[in-house]
Amino acid sequence: MLKPFVPQLVYIEPQALEYELGRELKEKFENMGLEIRETTSHNQVRNIPGDNDFQKYRTAKSTLVVGVRRTLKFDTSKPSAEYAIPFATGCMGHCHYCYLQTTMGSKPYIRTYVNTDEILEAAQKYMDERAPEITRFEASCTSDIVGIDHLTHSLKRAIEFFGKSDFGKLRFVTKFHHVDHLLDAEHNGRTRFRFSVNADFIIKNFEPGTSPLQQRIEAAAKVAHAGYPLGFIVAPIYLHEGWQDGYKKMFVTLNETLPPEAKKDVTFELIQHRFTKPAKRVIEKNYPMTKLELDEEKRKYKWGKYGIGKYVYQTDEQEEIKETLYGYIHEYFPDAKIEYFT
Repeated sequence: MLKPFVPQLVYIEPQALEYELGRELKEKFENMGLEIRETTSHNQVRNIPGDNDFQKYRTAKSTLVVGVRRTLKFDTSKPSAEYAIPFATGCMGHCHYCYLQTTMGSKPYIRTYVNTDEILEAAQKYMDERAPEITRFEASCTSDIVGIDHLTHSLKRAIEFFGKSDFGKLRFVTKFHHVDHLLDAEHNGRTRFRFSVNADFIIKNFEPGTSPLQQRIEAAAKVAHAGYPLGFIVAPIYLHEGWQDGYKKMFVTLNETLPPEAKKDVTFELIQHRFTKPAKRVIEKNYPMTKLELDEEKRKYKWGKYGIGKYVYQTDEQEEIKETLYGYIHEYFPDAKIEYFT
């Protein structure tokens, strides 16, 4: 059983203590006996303990920085939503393939932002601009917000905020099963609760520090019973020996565990494994023993819009992946909506 995340080390920006949540977190961490340090900025956390980069990276992944989100201009978050709403950055999971390793660079620590009201006020302005169109927000797409929300409850506040909104909807995705505190939130069906799922082989080999598949699926059943619209991201779809059977087993388990009402309005997002040359260098540095297949010779090169190309599966492999997984979804979840395949 994976225990809820508890940071080994906490940094707090002085300005964070001007907010109620900042003061609450400081008191909570003091009562837990955690080491608390001061930092001038959540972007400039220095002196993370460790004798080398390998150790510092691992310490950073268990370090929580309590700060203030100063940039309230939201990034776009296509194709899953119109905007990303930033309650946190960074993740405590150790997924070998994760793109955050390159995007976070030298700042792999976890950040939570305490100016929740200001972030929600900014979201309201985006909704007002687009009304009466619905505006969808992806919560903390550079984090796993559920992984820290038992400490902060920022996500729960956001769920209830959007539950009262006329023109906004919230979405987020998690690999953690620690959802109990969210089950009584007044969501009013305006938050889609999504779980990242995969074949057992991928979770066991490449997703250390995250909840096992069975616990994620059991958490999804709880969420469905609580009336949330439900979704699943199958990512990264990764070719390995027996992959067809591995993914079939995953869909069978989903089908057998979820209550019938959850299957009427369920969504799937399918994302194949890909990597860039910079990502490969960082992955091999952070996880030198990884068995992740990163052989450029086996892949097809696909130009990226920012000049950095990606190595993706060959065209015939992509077609087989699509045909196989679409087949499983249509067999076990005939009413599901497949939002995208990429």
